[in-house]
Amino acid sequence: MPALAEACRIIGDFHAMVRKKEPARLDPWIIAAGSSLIASFARGVLNDKLAVQAAITQPWSNGQAEGQITKLKLVKRQMYGRGKLDLLQARLIGAP
Repeated sequence: MPALAEACRIIGDFHAMVRKKEPARLDPWIIAAGSSLIASFARGVLNDKLAVQAAITQPWSNGQAEGQITKLKLVKRQMYGRGKLDLLQARLIGAP
């Protein structure tokens, strides 16, 4: 269980680093995470380090677009086999 608690703490540190926009904490975080249960995630962050740094430092986000895509996919899954394009269009346009 200590390893799981450490992984939880490291994940919390990553979340705080991104939310507070503190890119200087990225390298120490990668080192700490590299020897924990989330080492594979840390390797992925290291492989895309420039993209992660940009995500932390830049004011832009694609969250709004991703949210709309997720919503569209959810509606399509809910309606699978029950509707054609006109019903899907009416449901999306009429949604709040």
